[in-house]
Amino acid sequence: MAQIETRGHDEAELVDKLVSINRVAKVVKGGRRFGFAALIVVGDTKGRVGFGSGKAREVPEAIRKATERAKRNLVRVPLREGRTLHHDVSGHFGAGHVVMRPAPPGTGIIAGGPMRAVFETLGVQDVVTKSVGTSNPYNMIRATFAALAKLMSPRQVAAKRGKKVGDIIGRREKGSGKRTAGKEKE
Repeated sequence: MAQIETRGHDEAELVDKLVSINRVAKVVKGGRRFGFAALIVVGDTKGRVGFGSGKAREVPEAIRKATERAKRNLVRVPLREGRTLHHDVSGHFGAGHVVMRPAPPGTGIIAGGPMRAVFETLGVQDVVTKSVGTSNPYNMIRATFAALAKLMSPRQVAAKRGKKVGDIIGRREKGSGKRTAGKEKE
């Protein structure tokens, strides 16, 4: 499962992506007051990622606030071979539903808009995703993080079940591509 990073980290290696900027208006006596809301995704491209949103009267200030919040909310996500997910996973937040699947090498990131930013900053190179229900970037990001929180590595699953990693992922037979779930050939 994804873990929240609380200890100090080197901020020089973090990459940030601007997902969306939204101009909001407040109607007052003299007319309209404009403000800006920014949504940012921050990651180290090695398995840590976080998101944050910020609001301010000026765009740079909103981006700065969002970046600070994203750096405070970094989570660690287990990756297979440092390039893809360990297993299929889905998540939802509000009306947003996302489905994510691991992909073979060379596939690339097949994801739309906000999800693509998450995977690029996370360091995933091969993944297939589908978002259903909403195109709202806030809900898509939150649904993506809900799904990433469900991800578990074979090592974590083995520790949880009290088994060996080999029993969880199975062993490949010689010559064939079939897996055996912990059964030895006699």
